Amino acid sequence: MNTLPQQTPPSIKFSQFLFLALAGAGLPLSLAPFDLWWLGVLAMAALAAGINNTSPKHSFLLGWVFGSASFLTGVSWVYIAIHDFGATPAYLALPMTAVFCIFLGLVPALTCYAYSHWVRAGWGGRVLGFAAIWVLCEWLRGWIFTGFPWLYLGYGHLHTALAGWSPVVGVYGLSFWVALSGAALSQFIIAPTSRKLHSAAPLLGCLLLFSQGYLLKQTEWTQAKSTTPLRIGAVQSNIAQEKKWAYTQYWATLELYDQASEKLWADADLVIWPEAAIPALYHNAQSFFDYIAERAAANDSALITGVPTRFDENMYNSAMVISGGEGIYHKQRLVPFGEFVPLSGYIQGLLKIFDLPLSSFSRGGSEQAHLSVKGWQLAPSICYEIAYPDLIAKSSRGSDVLFTISNDAWFGHSIGPDQHMQMAQMRALENGRELIRVTSTGITALVDHHGNIQRRVPSFTETALRGEVHAREGTTPFTRYGSTPIILLCFALILCTRIGGKQSPRPS
Repeated sequence: MNTLPQQTPPSIKFSQFLFLALAGAGLPLSLAPFDLWWLGVLAMAALAAGINNTSPKHSFLLGWVFGSASFLTGVSWVYIAIHDFGATPAYLALPMTAVFCIFLGLVPALTCYAYSHWVRAGWGGRVLGFAAIWVLCEWLRGWIFTGFPWLYLGYGHLHTALAGWSPVVGVYGLSFWVALSGAALSQFIIAPTSRKLHSAAPLLGCLLLFSQGYLLKQTEWTQAKSTTPLRIGAVQSNIAQEKKWAYTQYWATLELYDQASEKLWADADLVIWPEAAIPALYHNAQSFFDYIAERAAANDSALITGVPTRFDENMYNSAMVISGGEGIYHKQRLVPFGEFVPLSGYIQGLLKIFDLPLSSFSRGGSEQAHLSVKGWQLAPSICYEIAYPDLIAKSSRGSDVLFTISNDAWFGHSIGPDQHMQMAQMRALENGRELIRVTSTGITALVDHHGNIQRRVPSFTETALRGEVHAREGTTPFTRYGSTPIILLCFALILCTRIGGKQSPRPS
């Protein structure tokens, strides 16, 4: 007698989705400011176990729930930018934030679909294939549609033994270890008793790689130059975002930076103002900048500021040396809807968030020189760009120090500034360079070449950071080769897991 296949009870399906939603929501806790790095491994273990031997369609849905929950908890600060500073009503800002996070959740969903559809090797191949596909999707998320390189698993290991691998394989390499460890743990847990010892091998391999990081941490990939340290004075203006572009605040802003810098000229070789410090195009405020340049020169000091610039018909978000050197840098990686509006002819005017001041920037060229100050070569980046590992690796070649300015007021009092700072610290570690980070509201800090904060000032206060940085020379393996080796390895592993063995048919 023919019988119909037994259907999975709805309650079991719901419990699967709930389990992976909770696991996804816990993933951001492995990153700053919580730094519970082991939660990243457990989240990956939960995901790998959840999609084990499921159909590609089912894996897609489970991955979508997992990813959406991760972004809803990890980048919920998007609501602050949309509602508080984009003047969007809460009844629109909430669903817009949800849609954004659910859309981002499609990347883990596609990751899980690709894993279930593609990987056909045995249990060892499934472990390697899971890690490889996860890292490739992190990498793709970093550049497709201009990229959103947030919540990478590897950032949770900025201060663990695994950080020793960062100058070699970069943050993607650390993400590979987290995903690999999670998949290995899941395979160990679900393996039958007779295969427990055999399935422990990948876990032991992960522990060996982790312990190797302790030895790599002792390696000095770059060397200090025998030059006098550069004394830094950084102005943190703490101007509220809602006031920053108000015309009535313009002269008060000029006075604030003038007075704050006056206290720094005598003791600082270089004074730095944050991103778009002066709320006007450079040529519209040139008389003020000429005055400031005279004040800096009179004290044998230099000044770098973030300032919007216009050349011909193009407008740029720029960092410019005003005195004591030369150079101008135009931001290359622009924030969608913040610095440029896709399909602007159709959607600008619908909501105020699409009509923000200076939201029509052009993209800077890919081959731009360092900023030169008092003989120092500073590798510049602006705000969002510090999140791009390969962009910073390319820029850091031949530089003395890394330098980034930002306006993190958009994040408000959220976990966003801590996440952003953690990324900047990882760039310093990957490239073996000290880093200067200056923001309008925080976190303003100096970071050593091991990624440790050496000096910082309290956030959301009008203050100045004083300290010094040291020039370094030489390159790390990551600076030389970027993410190419780990990405090629992941492609090779996926190919091997496809042809390296046969797997029992998955459910359709």
